[in-house]
Amino acid sequence: MAVSPIPSVRRVVEYALTRIPKEKIFLGSSNYGYNWTLPYEKGKSFAPSISTVQAIDLAIRYGAEIQYDEVSQAPFFYYTDEEGREHVVWFEDARSAQAKINLILEYGLKGTLYWDLMRKNPQNYTTLNGLINVVRR
Repeated sequence: MAVSPIPSVRRVVEYALTRIPKEKIFLGSSNYGYNWTLPYEKGKSFAPSISTVQAIDLAIRYGAEIQYDEVSQAPFFYYTDEEGREHVVWFEDARSAQAKINLILEYGLKGTLYWDLMRKNPQNYTTLNGLINVVRR
């Protein structure tokens, strides 16, 4: 499933707003994805985290079609590796970043903070810079 599906993020924001003034809330935004080997086995399957750039490179390498889940507002793709194992990769891109920024604007939150800035994600930074005033601290 998506790293940060919008319905789940929305529920967290709505709960937080019952306890904290909107002017004090920063939305934590993920800046990575997961590369799952299938089939998924609860309690046994683990996925390495990858950057958006790595995810796109994988899709290109394997000729995978990047799809977009409208419900979760997140991109994903499937591919089969050299050993014949099927994978699904969920990650964040400009569209998923836009969906989270839209929540910030919709609810009048203070802003956003990114998890894992060490992973390059030029799409998200461009989207963020185009939609809200970026303040570096």
